[in-house]
Amino acid sequence: MNKIELIATTPFGLESVVAREIKQLGYEEITVDIGKVTFAGDEKAICRSNLWLRTADRVLVKMGEFQATTFEELFEQTKALAWENWLPEDAAFPVEGRSVKSMLSSVPACQGIVKKAIVEKLKETYKREWFDETGPQYSIEVSIHKDVATLTIDTSGAGLHKRGYRKLSAEAPLKETLAAAIVLLSRWTPDRPLYDPFCGSGTIPIEAAMIGKNIAPGLQREFDAQFWPTIHEKLWQEAEDEAFDLANNQQELSIFGSDIDSNAIAMAQTHANIAGLKHDIRWQVQPVSNLQLDQKYGCLIGNPPYGERLGEMREIEALYRQFGSIIKTSVDPTWSVFILTSHPEFERLFGKRSDKKRKLYNGRIQCNLYQYFGPFPPRGSKNS
Repeated sequence: MNKIELIATTPFGLESVVAREIKQLGYEEITVDIGKVTFAGDEKAICRSNLWLRTADRVLVKMGEFQATTFEELFEQTKALAWENWLPEDAAFPVEGRSVKSMLSSVPACQGIVKKAIVEKLKETYKREWFDETGPQYSIEVSIHKDVATLTIDTSGAGLHKRGYRKLSAEAPLKETLAAAIVLLSRWTPDRPLYDPFCGSGTIPIEAAMIGKNIAPGLQREFDAQFWPTIHEKLWQEAEDEAFDLANNQQELSIFGSDIDSNAIAMAQTHANIAGLKHDIRWQVQPVSNLQLDQKYGCLIGNPPYGERLGEMREIEALYRQFGSIIKTSVDPTWSVFILTSHPEFERLFGKRSDKKRKLYNGRIQCNLYQYFGPFPPRGSKNS
């Protein structure tokens, strides 16, 4: 198994960001589709991509893809795949499914057919009639779209947004993967200040600090594929050693987070401590009205309240108006501003059209990332 086809799944709108991350890891054979990026690698690529991808949801092994309009076709072609190369005799292999615009529209039936086909293949391989499934987890998905079935095995387990540092829960938390994506889209560099005035439990500043110090986001967690006998423990150790070597722990950062909620700031401090970033981010309980940013060439990145609940909209719109006024009067004009919100009238309330607008999803909520680009620092300056 020298060459493996892998799929990094991604939220809508972040495909190009995930593709860029994969290229930076050194993998060149990349195909970008809606909601996924397919790339070629080896067993070690499974380790490295799980450890390093900041903006992907999961990393999957692509077992096969074929046309299937009947249950017989689905069974026979699933059985023909090389499951024995991946699944040991004691493998636990639950099957999930989805079907869109396909003749095989019954998802439970498709799941059952795929499970049966894999069992039959393993019976031939291991010469036994029953499998207890007490061993490592191999979560399998059959996805059928326009009569084309794609079968995959999930290498990640829990979604890649679960870094391991966020132990406490805040209201409407921003996923770590989306927070990292916004920081990457901002063009921020670690020698520039970064400020989040709506930081909540701290996800944007923490993800920025991890990017600034080049800390692999998966170092504090486990993945399903770590327990697969097909991927030697030595490969995981080499990938982790590489990640520790590449971390720039000496990088000084100027990252700030504030929020009007003292409980949220307490959570943010706890999460930063768990992430090993206690001394890299400064936190403050502060309303937006007190915002004053005199440093040059910084990035302000925020995920303000959206006003999704009934009765909140008037208050939220007043906040957006106030925020726009404060940016004009209390923030140095060299700063770039990036705001994620679902409010369709944000630009009007903020008082300025964005330089660029990007559609993203915060969970199931359709949002826009409003991007206001300031100038880059001059070459040779300490912020360049």
